[in-house]
Amino acid sequence: MADANEQVPEKPPFPGFDVSKPSIARTYDYLLGGKDNFAVDRAFGDKFITDLPGSRQIAPDNRGALIRAVREIVSNTPVRQFVDLGSGLPTADNVHQVAQRYAPDAKVVYADNDPIVLAHGRALLAENDNTTVIQADLRDPKAIFDHEETRRLIDFTQPVGVIFSATLHHVNDDEDPAALVRFWYDRIPSGSYVFISHFRSENDPRSQELEQVLQGSLGRGRWRTDEQILALYGDGFTVVEPGLVPAVQWRNPEAPDELSEWQGLIAAVLAVKD
Repeated sequence: MADANEQVPEKPPFPGFDVSKPSIARTYDYLLGGKDNFAVDRAFGDKFITDLPGSRQIAPDNRGALIRAVREIVSNTPVRQFVDLGSGLPTADNVHQVAQRYAPDAKVVYADNDPIVLAHGRALLAENDNTTVIQADLRDPKAIFDHEETRRLIDFTQPVGVIFSATLHHVNDDEDPAALVRFWYDRIPSGSYVFISHFRSENDPRSQELEQVLQGSLGRGRWRTDEQILALYGDGFTVVEPGLVPAVQWRNPEAPDELSEWQGLIAAVLAVKD
């Protein structure tokens, strides 16, 4: 007879799916209080919750900055189409929900390499003709750009909002994250916006400890300095106010006066193509 405390192995949602390795998207879902995750993702997320108390706040702070950035773009610029790279699992106030709240005709393409994102996204968006989700890796931007669903929804002769929300810090230096930004720069017209949120290094023990957790479990995860984050844009962009700041403070009138020791470790920035 099996021990009452023995955990029953989780059944893969479909053949060939690996439930033994954590996923960035599903771990982020767990940290945001979602249910689309597996034991391995929760165990990875618990390293932050238990071993690095307070670090969990990074996830909602990042999400809040993304919501405000999309709202800002749709409310105050002509941009009505978005490409969300490494979008993660659907949660409250997704990009299309925020954008279409202010501009019902806004179009959104989500791209993520996790097959669970594809399955849940398609179910969520089954009746939304202006939004789609594709399974693709942000490190293969040409596959995203050329995808039939991207070409169906996005008119690259008109301004586009390109979103790298908490994704480029999962691209190691040897994978050239700046080249990924440059790929999209070369294909979007003037007046387009690129939003980046990124783990922010203050060259302190906390940054190094978090980086070690990610590298040890996922083999990727890079904390970068303010200068390194801004350098991802390269030439041809103008950073808009308030510049690169902790995510919780980006265009947030309700931001606390004093940040926790963790809240400075995720930063957000928005720039417009000249």
